[in-house]
Amino acid sequence: MGKLFCIMGKSSSGKDTLYRMLMEDKELNLQRVVPYTTRPIRSGETEGKEYHFTTQQEFRRLEDEGKVVESRCYHTCHGDWYYYTVDDGEIDFSDKDYLIIGTLESYNKTKEYFGDSVVVPLYVDLDDGERLMRALSRERSQEEPKYKEMCRRFIADSEDFCEEKIAEAGITKRFYNEDLQQCLQEIREYMLQKEG
Repeated sequence: MGKLFCIMGKSSSGKDTLYRMLMEDKELNLQRVVPYTTRPIRSGETEGKEYHFTTQQEFRRLEDEGKVVESRCYHTCHGDWYYYTVDDGEIDFSDKDYLIIGTLESYNKTKEYFGDSVVVPLYVDLDDGERLMRALSRERSQEEPKYKEMCRRFIADSEDFCEEKIAEAGITKRFYNEDLQQCLQEIREYMLQKEG
């Protein structure tokens, strides 16, 4: 039976970079589950690659049809942004492994939907000071930097990924991303142990 690996961590912990590197690993042969969002597309992103970019009306329609596996709403400085996973026929656990990016909340809901036996957490951790420097560098590279939103996300992560919530989710394994290649290797080895 296949697995659904859920990589998560605070903003700017490196989970997006690790996700891309893991998806390129031929031996892991991971399948993509493209998440959905109502937030505006960022420079460098492509529809259907990082996310399916939708409207709030489309989100509500999918929710009414019972196709939303999990969803999160962020009350941003630019309005409410929804991030969600849709049971749109992409996932088949008979012989495939998948990788998604999520939060503790989305991990818990996905685990409830598909079951503990197939959903595996990959929690990426990093010192807050290093994360803040990375976040600022990334935001400066945007065509229209949104520093206020960057700060809101950074502060919200303290609550969203507090130690109590990590423990409640049953997450005991952490992958520290101080050295990208070492972190990648540790995650890769862990995934190979969990597959099949």
